Amino acid sequence: MAVRMELSRILIRELTDMQVIELREVEPPAGAVPRSFPIVIGLPEAQAIERRLKGITIKRPQTHDLLASVIEHLGGTLESITVGELREHTFFATLDIRSAGGELIHVDSRPSDAIAIGVAQNVPIFVAEDVLDAAVDSKEEHEP
Repeated sequence: MAVRMELSRILIRELTDMQVIELREVEPPAGAVPRSFPIVIGLPEAQAIERRLKGITIKRPQTHDLLASVIEHLGGTLESITVGELREHTFFATLDIRSAGGELIHVDSRPSDAIAIGVAQNVPIFVAEDVLDAAVDSKEEHEP
C-alpha cells in the first residue's frame, strides 16, 4: 500500500552537489506523528523544484518542462509520483501517467526528477509503505 506524502522542505547548499528534499506523511494514523525522511538530490533538480515552488518561470523550457510537455502532447496525464523502491540506499520512483487510451503507465524516474515534474503539475506523491518504513528506520539510525 502506498502512503500519501508531501514535499515538506528543500535544503539547497550551492557549494555542494548534495541537496536534500524531505517528504512528510500527509495523513498519519490518528494520534501518530507524521513520518518523514530525506532524499539527497543534485543541485539542478533542487533548483528546478525550488523554481516551481516559488512560481519562477524561465525563458526556455528545462528538461522537466520538456518531459511534461511531451506527456501532454501525447495525450497523457501525469496522475501521481510514486517512490516505490529503496535499494542500497537509493530511492527509485515512477511517473504514473494515464495514457490517452486510459492505461496507467509507470515510467521509471529518479525521485528528484519525478518530484520536479510533479510539483509543476501539482500531482500527489506516494511512497510505498515498506519504503517509508525502511527510510524512517534508516533516518533514525543516523540521528544523534
